[in-house]
Amino acid sequence: MRIVIAPDKFKGSLPAAQVAAAVAAGLRAALGPAAELIAVPVADGGEGTVDAAVAAGFERVPVTAAGPAGPADAPVRASYARRGEVAVVELACVCGLPRLPGGRPAPLTASSFGAGEVLRAALEAGARRIIFGVGGSASTDGGAGLLQALGARVLDARGEPAGFGGVALRDVALLDLSGLHPALRSCSLTLATDVSNPLTGPDGAAEVYGPQKGATPPQVRELAAALRHWAAVVAAAVGADHSAAPGAGAAGGVGFAARAVLGAESLPGIELVLGLAGFDAALAGADLVITGEGSLDRQSLAGKAPVGVARAAARRGVPVVAVAGRSTLTAGQLAAAGIAAVYPLSDLEPDPERSRAEAGPLLRRTGQMIARDRLAKVVTRP
Repeated sequence: MRIVIAPDKFKGSLPAAQVAAAVAAGLRAALGPAAELIAVPVADGGEGTVDAAVAAGFERVPVTAAGPAGPADAPVRASYARRGEVAVVELACVCGLPRLPGGRPAPLTASSFGAGEVLRAALEAGARRIIFGVGGSASTDGGAGLLQALGARVLDARGEPAGFGGVALRDVALLDLSGLHPALRSCSLTLATDVSNPLTGPDGAAEVYGPQKGATPPQVRELAAALRHWAAVVAAAVGADHSAAPGAGAAGGVGFAARAVLGAESLPGIELVLGLAGFDAALAGADLVITGEGSLDRQSLAGKAPVGVARAAARRGVPVVAVAGRSTLTAGQLAAAGIAAVYPLSDLEPDPERSRAEAGPLLRRTGQMIARDRLAKVVTRP
């Protein structure tokens, strides 16, 4: 029996590799040494994307960069992944929500500058293709910080450098791109994201994602106005308005800056990660795929990792079950996503805090349950 274990992280509990290891331990205990278990930890462009690349054989490269408060912030230790001329950079691990000092939101002043520093480090190490995971950002700065770290000058009406963060965009008068890092001219940049929102408008970065980053309704309006102004400044610099492009609103507008200025393209994050991990090859001869994430819910259906895994497995005719901390999806929604069954930890431990704290042992028990069900032919090929 060949089983591929391809979960995303359980946010706030276990990284994807540990989720896979715990499930594998339960399967091994029930199935014995004859079972072939293939662990393929995955991510969808947010937190854990670099870890997934490292699990796929990339080298982890440590780097020090500014946290989400920008250059004034204490430097943080982060990393990117490298294999030959390909690099995988993750915004969340340097200036994402998990990096906010003390966990305190900073919706008006958080910056994407640190992500630009990591991109620059990858360029200077020889990367010529960069996959940039942009999920989990703490900022709504339109990607201005990213560009500043890469050599662009963001200037106010006096010709002085503008400040950092979304609120500073209202004072920007000029974007000078003459100092952009020269290696960008020979590098392809692909954004790993499942976000299709534009930069501005009712579905824009500030309106939809600002509240998730701690913005109050007045702050959302302030950020939205600042982003509209920034979009006009960038359009004057590059000769076209990219603010309405699908995905421009990703990572608080980092998607906009990357597309408009750096010529980036956007692809679903889980598809990029599955390609890096050689997921199709892992599926050869597989009897079952186990995927999952901390919460299987309606957001999962919008292209999150488990659904991406299930779609890839369906193309090869391999059945899929999922593990989750909790699941709010109906049987019909799961079936439509290609998931035959879900095993939520909440069935074993209803208390959310205890479930998170004991996720490893609970996942091992879940692995044993899946193995028993498999042996009993509860899960069969379609």
